[in-house]
Amino acid sequence: MTDANQPPEATSAETTAPLDPTASAQTSADPVEVLTRENAELKDRVLRTLAEMENLRRRTEREIADGRTYAVTAFARDALGVSDNVRRALDATGPDWKSQTDAAGQALFEGVELIERELLKVMEKHGVKQLDPQGQKFDPNLHQAMYEVPDASVPAGTVVQVLQSGFTIGDRILRPALVGISKGGPKIAPGETV
Repeated sequence: MTDANQPPEATSAETTAPLDPTASAQTSADPVEVLTRENAELKDRVLRTLAEMENLRRRTEREIADGRTYAVTAFARDALGVSDNVRRALDATGPDWKSQTDAAGQALFEGVELIERELLKVMEKHGVKQLDPQGQKFDPNLHQAMYEVPDASVPAGTVVQVLQSGFTIGDRILRPALVGISKGGPKIAPGETV
């Protein structure tokens, strides 16, 4: 039951009044200050959006460049097997074979050498480079040590044998070189090259 003498709960003027205390302060504040504050907030938003767009543009450019550089990675890994087999064919003939064979055998040997050079040239054209670590200081980022060779005449940690060439694509390792390193010689000082 409602009592007729009780005042109404809220008048229409009271329901339309702002509930936020800062809103009443803003309406009583100087309109120039309000507009200046809004202008600063909008300027900040625009600057942040521009910075985000610039970062997105740079990231997209970097991803496109990486895509172009590393797009042939899977194919290059498969082509390394062909390169290895051509090298094995040349190594299997031995150093005396070329001098002891007839003209047809020499032509065959030279043809296989030509194929190897052309294959390496085409791979290099597409960003795949062969590593030649013979005589260099062992670098675990580029080489995989298979064994150590005792040799006191060579500084310890020097690549003395290359079992399988390594390859890079761009600035990444496609395959590390399989190497034998020296052991027992003088130590290589940090920063010193072999």
